[in-house]
Order: sequence, then structure tokens, then C-alpha cells
Amino acid sequence: MYSHGSESLIKQAREIQEPELQKFYSRLVKLLQVKELKATLALHIMDDKHDSLVSFKQSGDPLPIAELDGSVSGDFFTVLCVGQGFTEDQWMNVYSFSMLRHWLLSYDTVSSSSTVVDTDDRSEVEGSVVSMVSATSSSSRLLPPKERLREKAFQYCQRLIEQCDRKAQKKADTELQKACLVEAVCILDCVCVQDPSMVFRAFPCVKALFGRLSSDLSFARVLVPITQFYLNHGELAAVDCGSVWKLVFGQFPAELFNDPFLTHELLRFLRLNLESVKLRAPEFIRFFPNILKFLAWNSPAVVEDFVDLLPSLVTAGTAVELLHSLLDLPCLSATLVLQLRSSCLPLSDPGGRGLLSLDAFRNPSFRGFFLFLLRTESGDTMDRLNTLHELLAEAADWPRVVQCSQAVPVLLHVYFNTVITVKRDNPFFTDLLLGPQVRLNTSSSAERLTFTLTRLSRCYRVFSCHLLRFCKLRPSLVVDQSRELLEFAGTTANVYRKEEVYTHVVWLLGEYLSASTDSRCSVSLITSCFEALEAVLFEITSSAPPPGTVCPAPRVITSLMSALAKLASRSHDLIPRVSLFLSKLRTISRSGSVPWCDDEEDLVAIVTRGEELWALLKAPSVAQSVLTPPPYVMTPRWHRDINLAMPLQLRVLTNGLLPS
Repeated sequence: MYSHGSESLIKQAREIQEPELQKFYSRLVKLLQVKELKATLALHIMDDKHDSLVSFKQSGDPLPIAELDGSVSGDFFTVLCVGQGFTEDQWMNVYSFSMLRHWLLSYDTVSSSSTVVDTDDRSEVEGSVVSMVSATSSSSRLLPPKERLREKAFQYCQRLIEQCDRKAQKKADTELQKACLVEAVCILDCVCVQDPSMVFRAFPCVKALFGRLSSDLSFARVLVPITQFYLNHGELAAVDCGSVWKLVFGQFPAELFNDPFLTHELLRFLRLNLESVKLRAPEFIRFFPNILKFLAWNSPAVVEDFVDLLPSLVTAGTAVELLHSLLDLPCLSATLVLQLRSSCLPLSDPGGRGLLSLDAFRNPSFRGFFLFLLRTESGDTMDRLNTLHELLAEAADWPRVVQCSQAVPVLLHVYFNTVITVKRDNPFFTDLLLGPQVRLNTSSSAERLTFTLTRLSRCYRVFSCHLLRFCKLRPSLVVDQSRELLEFAGTTANVYRKEEVYTHVVWLLGEYLSASTDSRCSVSLITSCFEALEAVLFEITSSAPPPGTVCPAPRVITSLMSALAKLASRSHDLIPRVSLFLSKLRTISRSGSVPWCDDEEDLVAIVTRGEELWALLKAPSVAQSVLTPPPYVMTPRWHRDINLAMPLQLRVLTNGLLPS
């Protein structure tokens, strides 16, 4: 955001290492204790005559200094003063400011560290600080060294903030003012954290600075440390911070999502202060559609940040909308590109007319679709996804959209891993199962934009994996969402396009659609599910696959066969129907190759599974015990049950085998 030359001095404070800092302290103290130098330096540490942070007075006359606006400086020298040349004390002032924040943070370690500074150096530091503080009779000299350092740092930063009110004559100096404001506010925050009594002195200055800069987005990076100051001290000062949160979480992402430096600073602020933000600014969660714009625009660089932030955005009120927002993330990325192009390309520009999606973005009839994606706060969802995907179909190959779609499966894993920790009886738990199903049923048109087939399969894999986890935690979800699951499982095209998730849905229907799992599961529901799966299995095993597709995977066919056998074992009237199919399957396989399976080993495995199920169904009571075992069989406790003889026998055998 700033030129390298403007920030070179202040940047030292961010990169300096602790050992180097302590060595500098030791050398600085030794230098300050020398009584006779060639220039006959007289030391003044923020005394009444020289209100400079660290000042050396030379024997010669100092050069005149001026403010950045060209006026003569009437106050003490700071890093924002300019002149034809700097004296040694002025250079020391600049260097000291670049290290001031680290000095404040590590002051206590200077006298206690034994790894870098030896005993003599530590005594020099302690003794010289005391002697320098008592060098004048000013009232501030009576403060202990650390409190005096805070006081003078506070005065120095106030002076800097006042200097930044002046209009700089050079652009580079304007950037330097911004850099100094960032550092000055950070130092004030550090001082107030160490001494809360100074909050009431600092807040009027910071509040006035926020009021002056909040309307100018070119100072956005300065407003991030101001936000940190409000977060840390707003409660103590009893100040309403609503306008700060609205600016930082509302306006910044909406208008500055393409600023990489601001993106890094703001996401770093959220990561470092996540617990405090959730406690003192919980409304930031409702701005998650806005915060996701950083991810949609800079996805490769900020995925790691959002892996940490995403769990905090999942609540009962935002979970469903957040899921759809993650799935629509590539659409948001394309819309942000169109937003920038629309503002840069005139309506008559040939390049603009060449993009159908750009014409749609400018068309008032479709404006609502794009405004929904660009919303700043949560609280709404949208139908007609197919229309939106068709409008953005040509954006599928845009590099930014491709990169964004690659991040979606990773974030979906994080999202579902967070949701799975929520109480199982939460009312939104059922809606989370419905959301992926709706998107799966409408994803045929979305493939042209949201994902290539490879990335789409990764999302299906995520859905299927967590769908199993959801239903294992709460099996009644299968009955709750039976209509949507049957609609998906009864569509033959899903066998070829969504093989993995289809296999898992079929397994869930066969495993949990049972009266023993949920008393609401009626015979008619079992029959409806059986008929839907039977129709699909008959269709894929009676003809060749559609053009452009491959033969269905053996796992899909065996899953359908097993699900039908399980359902038939719970409703014995269905056993003859599935037995008839299994017997025909055996007969068909003997006639040679079949069009729906091009591998002989796979065909043998399918027929073998069919024969096993057929043999089980000949004894319905045995089939039900094997295909739908009761819970006590699946989770045996015989070795711990004192009412059975087996634990006693185990103990006898164990005691007999142990050496005496």
C-alpha cells in the first residue's frame, strides 16, 4: 500500500528480532553514558527543553526543520519533520521511533534476560535509565522509567497525529503520513493496554482521527489499527463502536475487496482477535456474505485464513445460508469481476459487448440476481439457481473463478466438521441435510460455471462423506428427508453423473429406513422406496448406458441390490419381487457378456453378491437378523455384562493363564 522508501524505517519495528533489540539497548546505553565525544553530545531524554524522544545536542547550530506542508516547525522534532539535512540526534529520533513499540513491549525483558545481555550490561541499563530519568527537575522525571517511557511515547504519538492533519506537498510524504499513523495508533494501543488509565486520555484523539478518516477509504489501512484500539478499549471507555464495525465489516469488503494489503491486514486482525470480536462485536457474523468477498477475489492467498475463521461464522442462524454461500462462491467471484469490468468498460466499448454475462450484469431484469450475490449482510436465500448459473456460464474458464472453485471442497470440509459438533436436536440440522440435496438436484447447469467435472466430483465426495456422518449421528434424518432422498435416488441419471454420492444415498435408505430406527417409518414408505430403487436397478441392468457415459460402477449395482434386500426383509411382501430379479440376474449372466458391465470380474462379483442375498431371503427371519442386526449385536457388551456366563468364563481362563 505504501512505497518501500516511505516505510523503510518503520518497517524495522516489525522485523527486528528480540536478541538484536536487546543488543541495541545495551549499545545505546553505553553510548549515552559516554561523557566526552568529539561532538560533545549532551543527553536529553524528553526533558522540558527538548521534548524529543531521544535527543543529542551537538556543538554546532542545528539545521532548520519544517513540517510536511512547508511551514516552519514550532514543536519538537519527529519523524515527520523535514529539512535539508538531519543531525545525529534527529537520526537517533527516527531510529528510536521505529523501535519504540518493540521497546515498550519488551521493556521488562531488558533487565531480566541473561541470554543476550550480560550482567555488566544489565546494570548499565538499569543504572543509566534511572540516572537519565532524574536528570531534570520536571514532574514527569519523578515517574518510574517504564511509566516515563509510556508517557513520552504517548506525547510523541499525539504530536505525530497532529502533524498528519497537515497536507503534505509530496505524494511520498502523504504515504509516509499514513505509515506513521498506523504505527502511532499501534503504539497508543500498546500504551493503553499496559496502562488502562491512559485510555481516557487517548480515546478523544483516536476518536477524532476515526471521524476524520472514516469517509476516506484511501486511509483504510490506518483504520484497521484504529479498529483494534476500539476493540481493546471501547468497553472501558463506554464508547459505541457500532459505526466502526459497520465500516470495517460492511464497507471495506464491499468496496476494497481487491486490495490485497487491506485483505491481509483485516483477516489478520480477525484471526488474532477472533474471541474478542465474537464477544464484543458479535454482529460481525451477519456480515459473512461481505467477508466472503475477500475469499472470492483472493482465494489462493486467504484460504488458510478462512479455514481458521469459518468455524466462527457457523451459527444456528447462519448455517444454512452459509452453506449456500460457499457453494455459490465461484458465482460471487465471477460477479466481482463483472462489477469491476462494468465500472471500467463503457457501454459502447466493443470489449464490453463481447461478454454476455456483462450485458446481463447491466440488464435491470437480472440485476436482482447479482445484487443478491453482492449483499453485505445475511438474512436471505435465493431460488432460480439455474437462471443465475446460465447467466454466468461463460465465466467458468476465468482464472479467478477457477481458483475460487478449487477452494470450495476444502472449505466445505471445514464447514461440515464444524456443523457436526452442534447438538443433534438443533432445528437447523435437518435443513443442512436438505441443502446439499437441493443443490445436487440442480447442479447439472451449475457444472458449466461452478466446477469442472473433476472439482465437481470432489464436492460430491465431500457431500457423501458428511451425509453419512450426519445420518449416523441422527438416523431419523433419513425419514425427515425421505422425499428429497427418494427424488435423488429415483433419478437414473444420477447413477452415471454422481456415482459416489448416489451410492451413499442408496446405502442410507437401505440402512436407516426401518421401523426400529424411527417409529414413523411405515410400510408404505418402505414400499415407495423399494419401488423407486427397483425401477432404477431394472433400468440400468436392462440396457446399455446412455451415449457419452460409461457403464455403472459395480458398487452402485451391489448397493442397490443390498438396499432392496434390506427393505424386503422388513416388509416380507416384497421378498418375491427382489428374489425374482436376483434369479433373472443369475440367468442373464450365464448367457455371456451384458451391455451394462464391460468387465468379467466385476460381473462375477455382482452375481456372487446376488446369490448371497437370494440365499438369505429364502429364510426371511434369518435375512432380517443378518441384513438389519439389532443394536446389541452391532455393539456387543458380553465381556462386560455380569449377568452372562461369558465374563465369568473369561475371568477364570484369564486367571488360570496368568502366572502365579
